[in-house]
This record gives sequence, C-alpha cells and structure tokens, in this order.
Amino acid sequence: MALLLDSRLLLRKVKDLRCFTPRRNRMKQKWATTRTKHPPTSLALQHFDATYGPQLGPLWPSVRVALLSERKYGALINHFSDNAALVDLEAQGCRDFPSDTDTVAQPCLERESEVAAEEGSGGVPLKKSDTVGQQLSPLQLSPNIKCFVFPRGNITRFKPARPDMFGLLSYYLMDAASVLPCLALDVREGHNVLDLCAAPGGKTLALLQSQSVGFLCVNDSSVSRTLRLRKVLHSYIPKPFLTDGKLRITSFDGTKWGEIERNTFDRVLVDVPCTTDRHSLMEDDNNIFSKSRTGERRRLPQLQLELLLAGIEAACPGGEILYSTCTLSQIQNLGVVEQAIHLARENHGINLQVVDLRPLTHMFRKTFHFAPDLDLGEMVVPHLAANFGPIYMCKLRRLT
Repeated sequence: MALLLDSRLLLRKVKDLRCFTPRRNRMKQKWATTRTKHPPTSLALQHFDATYGPQLGPLWPSVRVALLSERKYGALINHFSDNAALVDLEAQGCRDFPSDTDTVAQPCLERESEVAAEEGSGGVPLKKSDTVGQQLSPLQLSPNIKCFVFPRGNITRFKPARPDMFGLLSYYLMDAASVLPCLALDVREGHNVLDLCAAPGGKTLALLQSQSVGFLCVNDSSVSRTLRLRKVLHSYIPKPFLTDGKLRITSFDGTKWGEIERNTFDRVLVDVPCTTDRHSLMEDDNNIFSKSRTGERRRLPQLQLELLLAGIEAACPGGEILYSTCTLSQIQNLGVVEQAIHLARENHGINLQVVDLRPLTHMFRKTFHFAPDLDLGEMVVPHLAANFGPIYMCKLRRLT
C-alpha cells in the first residue's frame, strides 16, 4: 500500500514539473519549406563583398560592419509646425548639423569648387585632381534647413514626433545624410524646382524647409508611392500651402520628363531608385536581390541614366541638377554620371559643368564619414561612430 502511495506522489510531481517545463518541438523544422536556401539579404551581402571589397579596399571591412548595424537618424525640423520640439532635442544633447560646420577647414574651401566636364574642344578629363590650384568661390548651401543629430558615437534613438495643435508633426526622422543633397542643391528665392523621384518624401520636405521655393513639382512614377508621399506631406505641411498652386504632385514616367517640360526648372533633384544597400542587407521583404527581381536590378543603371538625362533636359540653361543614390555602387554612381554628361552633349547638345562638392565634405566632416578620392561627386559611407548613409551625390550645372 505504501509503495502504491509513493508511486502516485511521484507521478503527481512529474506532472507538476511538466507544467513548468517548456515543451520542446518533437519534429524538426522543415527548412526547405519554411526558409529559402539563399535569402535576398544573403545574396546581397555576397554581391557587396565581391564588388565593394575591391572598390573600397581596406575601408570595406569597417563599412560592412556599419551597414549590418543599426543606422543613425536625424530629425528634420518642420518649420510649418510650432517647433516646440526644438527645446527637447537640444536638452537631449542633439545639435543642428547644417549650422555646426567645421570653420577651421574653411580656408581649404577656396581651392576649387567646380570641375569642368568634358567639352567638345579637346575634352577636359573628369577628375578633381586636374583642378587643384584654381581659386574659385566656395559652395553655396540652402539656408533654413535644420536637421538635429545626436553626437558621434551616440546611438540614442529619437522619440516619435508629436503633432502640434494643428495636427502637424514637428520633425521628420530620416537618414541625416539624405539632407545633404537638398542642402547642396542650393534652392534660392523664387526658384522653380523639380523633385523627379520624390517618394517617400523626406527630401521633398527638406526642400520645402528651405522656404525659398517659388514652385515645386514632385513626381514619382509609382502611384502607390505617390499616395504615400501625399500622406507624408499632409502630416507636415498646412493644407493652404498644398493647394495654393505652388506645389504640384504627379505620377508620370520620370524618364520622359524632357518631353513633358524641357528647359524649365532652376533646380532639379534626381534621387534615383537604386539597390538601396542598407535595405538590401537588412530586409528580405521587397528586396531587389530577390531572384524574381534579378532583371529589374540589372536594368537599374540604364533606368538611372535615363532619369538623369531627363532631369538634365528639364533644367533650364544655367540651372543645376543634383544626382543622388543610397548605394556605394560605382556603376550606379560615377558610371551613370559619366555617361549622362557624354550623352547630354552628343545627343542633346547640352554642355554640363560638374560642381565640386568637396567644400561640403570639409564643412560637415564633424558629422559624417566621407569616402576619400572619388573622381566625381562625394559619398557618405557608413561608419560605426557616424552610421549614416550610404549617400552618393554629384552636382551638375547646365551651361547650354
């Protein structure tokens, strides 16, 4: 009898133990049916190792680690809001990077600010090194654009922006390096501006914060992305401003813009679709390295070239075009710009001048880490202490 009681007590203890012991799966997970053997993020990393390793050399290992780490953001201040958030951001130790420039480096800015593109008479090489010694004016940047960032090495996250009494959000969170093309575009009072590939809307907001735009046309060929852009604008811009005729939102094929409005705009931003390196490494969803999108990815440089040529045609003589991407790829960056300069002259009779953006890298080297020794344009490369980018930008001035 005692033995029977002991057995029952033992069974009860075993049952009680099972209640507190996590159950293990008795069947192995079927990897072949639940996960792809080579996910897009893995394919992207393999591709980047093969291409960016030789391209960046000893810089690639540190850039690679930063790309695989959480990126830093900046808070683009919305001047249409009551700006009550400014006090909070400053109290947290944030600083407005466009106003916090490296003044010690200013004497270096007079070396050169423009590089002549290849022209019919003799063909001037497209290299910055050929302009050393020229005494030209420093780069002009758009005023009034404010973007707060945490100091280098500080990985604190921004809190979500809160709406003011009119329902407008006080700041827009974006990669702070994405503000640089808008600063470098140097929008001035009364300028007509075209944002050719505008969605999701961060750079459009930055252009509007310059408070200098006379007329702004924002376009994106994707209707769904344009709807997202409209939602962003309605969250930050007062309704009267959206309906007063100074802002136009369209969903045309950007490659055809030269046929739609030629010789029209003082400033054109061409922020093209690209491999979007960070997204490609971090998200399998909607990843351009998916095998089903291989053809689309391979056609990117041609699409980028057509968009840039359309932006060049849309600019008026004397106008300026800013080409930008969020990739480290030489083919999508320098390669596209070189082809566009050549084809604009050969096929359209348009001569261009490359504006040297090195003054910008001197001014903001306290905030960003820039790639050294690029023949054309400038590029923010990710760095653990300043994990912004990648952002490539090249500025062109239309001469004819």
